[in-house]
Amino acid sequence: MTSKLYEADGTPRGVAIVGPTASGKTAFSIRVARALDGEILSCDSMQIYRGMDIGTAKATAAERAAVPHHLLDLCEPSEAYSAADYATAALAAVREVTGRGHLPVFCGGTGLYLEAARLGRHATLPPIPAGLRPALMEEAAARGAEAMHAELSSVDPVSAAEIHPHNLRRVLRALEIFRATGRPKSAWDEESRRQKPALSLLVLGLFPADRAALHRRIDRRVDAMMEEGLLEEVRALYAAGALPAGGTAAQAIGYKELGAALRGECTVPEAVEEIKTATRRYARRQLTWFRATEGLVPLECDEGGVTPAAEALALDLISEFLGRPSGTLSAYQHQTM
Repeated sequence: MTSKLYEADGTPRGVAIVGPTASGKTAFSIRVARALDGEILSCDSMQIYRGMDIGTAKATAAERAAVPHHLLDLCEPSEAYSAADYATAALAAVREVTGRGHLPVFCGGTGLYLEAARLGRHATLPPIPAGLRPALMEEAAARGAEAMHAELSSVDPVSAAEIHPHNLRRVLRALEIFRATGRPKSAWDEESRRQKPALSLLVLGLFPADRAALHRRIDRRVDAMMEEGLLEEVRALYAAGALPAGGTAAQAIGYKELGAALRGECTVPEAVEEIKTATRRYARRQLTWFRATEGLVPLECDEGGVTPAAEALALDLISEFLGRPSGTLSAYQHQTM
């Protein structure tokens, strides 16, 4: 039976598989995509950068061969990239995928990016001058993060109240929008909220039943990344000047800590332990975000990934969402690569 890829009003449909890092999203999304003749759209704010492969857990060559992947390697690590940029790229990818009669399957842990794509938020912003973000970064280096946040408070108090003063990336993004358009970011946000969503998504969230098990998965993943050559990847990026100080990519978990080790600020083993700690903290923030996501369906996962019962439930829900009879995907429940 053909899946219903569009709502009655023409809004494209898709499935989103989200959750904390190391919860098993990639393997599950590939099984779902293969079952549904789908294509995967990465929803990760660090997998957009070229050359940052090991530390961002990008899909492997085998995984990409099994299912088409999109929204990877979109820009250089030295370039600025925002949720608005992602929304534009994601909606274009959705049009391509559904145009082929395939189902878009979002997979990732960056909730802000998924929300931007779902709402089409900021997709109507006028182009931001290419030199504005680098200029703002230089200004921030000279004036300091608190001064930049104070400026934001004066021109966009609503956004300033929502953004922590130390979250320089988001502060600069809000200032960038104001300086480029003459309107505060909060005004653009309010305008976009009045528009109908650009995507109709069934959002499935992988939630660990045992937090300790997730921590063990995180530790194993970091160890595996080091064995795969993460230190060499980071060294090469710094040597090429691809991770300028203050840039978003340079703050990515793994790259930040190993960069410190390469500068002699700590040992490599100390950096590895800090990567594990930072990743666990990030996983907690992801869980907080996704638990607050309206309409999200929680799926239990354990040390082996999505539990069989949760996967069966998910496949039934996807069948219903796409207008297929319940149980039509059961044959794929335990499909592996």
